[in-house]
Amino acid sequence: MNLQTVIFIGRSGAGKGMQSGKLQEFLKNKNSETPVLYIETGAYFRNFVKSDGHTWERSREVNEVGGRQPDFLAVWVWGGVFVNELKGNEHIIFDGTPRSVGEAKMLDTALSFYERYSPTVVFLNVSQGWAEERLRGRGRADDLKPEVVAKRLAFFDKDVAPAISYYRENPEYNFFEVNGEQTPDEVFRDVLQGFNIE
Repeated sequence: MNLQTVIFIGRSGAGKGMQSGKLQEFLKNKNSETPVLYIETGAYFRNFVKSDGHTWERSREVNEVGGRQPDFLAVWVWGGVFVNELKGNEHIIFDGTPRSVGEAKMLDTALSFYERYSPTVVFLNVSQGWAEERLRGRGRADDLKPEVVAKRLAFFDKDVAPAISYYRENPEYNFFEVNGEQTPDEVFRDVLQGFNIE
């Protein structure tokens, strides 16, 4: 199997982490010799805001109110992972990146630099109401305040949806949409069908 470059995109609570995990397991079962580099920017930011300093304090304030971290920090986070961890012989799975058209275009430059051609973008499409239910049931600290969740879901329409349109219309990407309002196994079945791999 060729090296895969996969971007899972969708609302908070759409199941990107779940499907990323299932795909990692699937790829490892196909060929345990090929490593998988998994980049979940949300997890990096949750760790990032625990540090001390002016930038970290500003980022923590954004996090606490459910705001979207600025593109330059997101690029700094995954760019650092690329520079420090990428060896060139692995599958790459992005979970929740990019969150804007600007960030998507920056990611274009990175993927081109590393000669990762024809990446796959999987849009896990769920309604806002469905996402809210999932987030409430997840139990994570940043999912417990309704006003914070509402703000995080609001930036999807403003920022993430245009990035999805960018990928949908970009012939350099293998873009497909999956109904995320199914069981995790049903969603993953549809994900694999989009890849045309068994």
